[in-house]
Amino acid sequence: MYKIITTLFQLSYFCKNIFNKLGHSTNIMDRFSFLNAAHTEFFAELYDQYLENPDSVEPSWRSFFQGFDFGTATYNDESPAVQIATAVAEGQDCSIVSDKLQKEFNVLKLIDAYRTRGHLFTKTNPVRDRRTYSPNLDLENFGLSQADLNVVFDAAKAIKIAPCTLQEILGHLDKIYCQSIGVEYMYIRKPEVIQWIQDKIGYNDNIPKFSADEKKNILGKLNEAVSFENFLHTKYVGQKRFSLEGGESLIPGLDALIDAAAEKGVEQFVMGMAHRGRLNVLANIFGKNTQDIFSEFDGKDYDDDALFDGDVKYHLGLTSDRKTKSGKSININLAPNPSHLETVGAVIEGITRAKQDRYYPEDASKVLPIALHGDAAVAGQGIVYEIVQMAQLDGYKTGGTIHIVINNQVGFTTNYLDARSSTYCTDIAKVTLSPVLHVNADDTEAVVHAMLFALDYRMEFGSDVFIDLLGYRKYGHNEGDEPRFTQPKLYKLLAKHKNPRDIYAEKLLADGIIDGGYVKGLEEKYKAVLEENLEASRKKDLTVITPFMQNEWEGFYQADASEMLRKVDTTFSKEGLTEIAKVITELPSDKKFISKIQKLINDRKTMFFETDKLDWAMAELLAYGSLTVEGYDVRISGQ
Repeated sequence: MYKIITTLFQLSYFCKNIFNKLGHSTNIMDRFSFLNAAHTEFFAELYDQYLENPDSVEPSWRSFFQGFDFGTATYNDESPAVQIATAVAEGQDCSIVSDKLQKEFNVLKLIDAYRTRGHLFTKTNPVRDRRTYSPNLDLENFGLSQADLNVVFDAAKAIKIAPCTLQEILGHLDKIYCQSIGVEYMYIRKPEVIQWIQDKIGYNDNIPKFSADEKKNILGKLNEAVSFENFLHTKYVGQKRFSLEGGESLIPGLDALIDAAAEKGVEQFVMGMAHRGRLNVLANIFGKNTQDIFSEFDGKDYDDDALFDGDVKYHLGLTSDRKTKSGKSININLAPNPSHLETVGAVIEGITRAKQDRYYPEDASKVLPIALHGDAAVAGQGIVYEIVQMAQLDGYKTGGTIHIVINNQVGFTTNYLDARSSTYCTDIAKVTLSPVLHVNADDTEAVVHAMLFALDYRMEFGSDVFIDLLGYRKYGHNEGDEPRFTQPKLYKLLAKHKNPRDIYAEKLLADGIIDGGYVKGLEEKYKAVLEENLEASRKKDLTVITPFMQNEWEGFYQADASEMLRKVDTTFSKEGLTEIAKVITELPSDKKFISKIQKLINDRKTMFFETDKLDWAMAELLAYGSLTVEGYDVRISGQ
C-alpha cells in the first residue's frame, strides 16, 4: 500500500516539475489532478485487486498499473526518466532526451508485440507458406526505423539482457519467438506464470543446446520411426496402418519426455491417442514386440478367441514396464480406443486420477497423462472442450495433462481453412489459459525442446500445456486413399519433401557429429531386427494379445460365458444393514439443519425401523454403506 501511494504522489510531483522545465503548460498535468484528491485507501484496494486478478480492474486503471509496475521495476540511475530529469537539471536540450525516452517506450511496445503476436510470424510450417497477418512486426509499425538499428536501448533489460543496439534486441526476439517454435502465453492472467515462461524461453533464446551424444540419441529414435514405417510400407503394401510419416519427430520427442519425466519423479504414464502413428508408438516407445504387430497385419486368429472378440490393430492398447536410460523403472500405459477419436481422452484422465488417488494421494505429479490428438479432431469434437474444462476441478483434476497435436494440416480430405473458424486447432487451450507451443515437426531438436518445456511447465504449475506439432501426412487418410483427389497442390510439394530423419542427418553431418555412413548403419541394424521378427511371426499360427493394465487386476481373471452366468452370493447380513441404517438415519446433534433435511432423514429412519419399506434412494445408500464396510471406495460424481 505504501509503495503505490507514495509513488503516485511522487510521480505527480515529478511530472509537474519536468513539464514546467520543458516549457509546457501545467494544464497538461491538470488532467491528473485527481491524484491529489483521491482517497488513498481506494488506490491501495484497487492496486491489490489488480495484483490478484488484472482482468477484474477497469481497463484504463489496468493500463495505468501495468505502466506503474514497469516503471518501478526499471527505475534506477540509468533509466530514461532519470536521464531526462538530469538533462533538465543540467540545462541540456530536452527535446533530444525526450525523443530518446519515447523511442525507449517504442522498443518496449515492439518487445510486447513479439511476445503477444510473434507466434503468427514463425517458421513452423514445414511444407507451405504461412498465412499473412497484419499488422506485422516491421519497425515502422512501432515508431522506429532502420536509422535506430545501431542505437543502444535500455529497454533490452525487459528481455533480461544488458542494454544493447536495436539490431541485437531484434536478433534475440526473432530467435525466441519467430523460429521453429511459436509460443502463445500472453493471455495467461498470473504474472508469475508469464514471468516463468519468459525466463524459460529467454534462456538460450528458446533454441536447444544438446550434446553430441544427445543428438545421436535423437537421430537414433528418429531412424526407428522412419525405418518402421518404410518397412511396413514395403511388406504390407496398401494395408491400412495410419502412418506417422510426416510427424516422425513425435517418437524422439516422446522418448525424451518420458525419460526426463522419470528423472523428475514421475513413476507412471497414461497415454491416449487416435490411430495416426499408434503402431509406431507401440513399437518404438512402448516396446511392443513387432512379431505381434506383424501377426495382426497377417490377419491371424487370436490366441484366446473365446475371450477376445477381435479388433483392428490400431485400436489396441498396451501396458509395459520400461527402463529409462538412467536405469529407472517406470510403468507406461497406452489406453485402447474406438474410432470416436477423442473419447479416449476422458478414459485416460479417469485412469490417471484413479492411480493418483490409489497410489500417490499426496503427490499427483507422479502419474502423468499424455493426450495425443489429431488437428481436425481436437478442433472439431466437443468432448475435448468438456475434458479440458474439467481440468482444474477438485473432483477431476490430474495435476496437468500434456496435450500433443499431430497436426497434418488436413482432416480426412478437408483443408484446415475449411475445417475451423479459429486461427489454430489448439485454440481450445485458451479456455483454461494453458500455454501452447507451435513447433515445426521437421526440426526435431525443436520438437524435443518443446516437449521438455511442456514437462517442466506441468511439473511446476500442475496444469495443462499444449504442443501443436505442425507436420504433414505423407499418404491419404489411410494408405488406401488417394490424397491428390482433394489436395493436389499440397501433395505435389510432399512428393519432393525429405523426411525428418534425412533432414536432421544432413544437419549433424554438416556439424561433424556423424559421418556419411552413420545413418545407413542405423537403418540396416534396425531393419535386420524387423526382418528377424517378421520371419519369426510367420512361424506362429496365432496372434498374441497382451492384456491392458493387467498389473492392476492381479487376482482377477477374465470370465467365459458359463462363468458369467454362474450364480453369485451377493447377500449382506440384516444385522450389518441395521448398523449402517443407524448411522445414515441420524444427524449430528451439535449441528442445526433445515427442516426439509431433518424430515428426509426421519422418513428414512421410519422406512427402515418401522414400516419395513424402502425407496430406491434408501436402498442405494445401504448398498454404498455395505461397500464401504467391506473396505471398498465409493466415488459419486455427476448428477
